[in-house]
Amino acid sequence: MTLISRNRVWLGLLFIGAALACLAAPAAQAASAKEIDIKVDAALEKFREKVDGADDFLASAKGVLVFPAVYKAGIGIGGEYGEGALRIGGKTVDYYNTAAASIGFQLGAQAKTVIIVFMQDKALEKFRNSKGWEAGVDGSVALVELGAGGSLDTTNIRDPIVGFVFANRGLMYNLTLEGSKITKLDKSNGDDAEDVADKT
Repeated sequence: MTLISRNRVWLGLLFIGAALACLAAPAAQAASAKEIDIKVDAALEKFREKVDGADDFLASAKGVLVFPAVYKAGIGIGGEYGEGALRIGGKTVDYYNTAAASIGFQLGAQAKTVIIVFMQDKALEKFRNSKGWEAGVDGSVALVELGAGGSLDTTNIRDPIVGFVFANRGLMYNLTLEGSKITKLDKSNGDDAEDVADKT
């Protein structure tokens, strides 16, 4: 191996390490229940501001799973990670994380907001009873594209589970949540125990 080739290998490894460190940082700094709830409130408020008809839509949902910030990082094959909460009747009932492998070039960490809405009791029950729920395997998530003017027409939604993905520039299209593994978290330790008890 020539000196130039070695330098390229070391440079590539350096970039990969830096990107993975960006991803590992949010995962390592796990948020408390209270912190997650505050971020979920903000994400839902933004959703209501950006989407006409969001209030009626959320009110008709059986459950709403919100990941305020799902971080993506890596070079070539990277990963995604985020923590969020499941709300039923407007109250948090459980906390979850989402993790997935991602393919493509993304240097540094990128974040997106993911909202998964359960429109049927059966779909919500299956999700809550699962030990580890994977989108596309245990249930399909239909990503919603909004109509003219960013309005949400609930009469046209027939899927049992629908999803929305937001970035800084707004609603993202041509994506898939397939392969995302969602796992229940235990946030009942310490001061968070009272917060969870109050909400359930």
